[in-house]
Amino acid sequence: MTNIYTYCLFDHDDNFEGVYSSLKAAYRDALILANQGPKPVLMQTEVGWATPTLKDLRNTLKGTVDVIVLFRSGRTGSKILKTKLKE
Repeated sequence: MTNIYTYCLFDHDDNFEGVYSSLKAAYRDALILANQGPKPVLMQTEVGWATPTLKDLRNTLKGTVDVIVLFRSGRTGSKILKTKLKE
């Protein structure tokens, strides 16, 4: 049985923006949505808020399912939800 992970993207108002099979594409669009504020974008990890990188995002999501990662820039932001398709 194959594990298929999907990444759902939401804006700061919890409006659904899209679903992705590629973490790289979801990360790119999450940064675009969050980068509309005056401050630099930060990503919430287990240790706190940090400058977002694709490597850190991969490490945060590795081995977990149904987890949300937040991106913030002032009042704007975005969320990535990692889920698993079930048969």
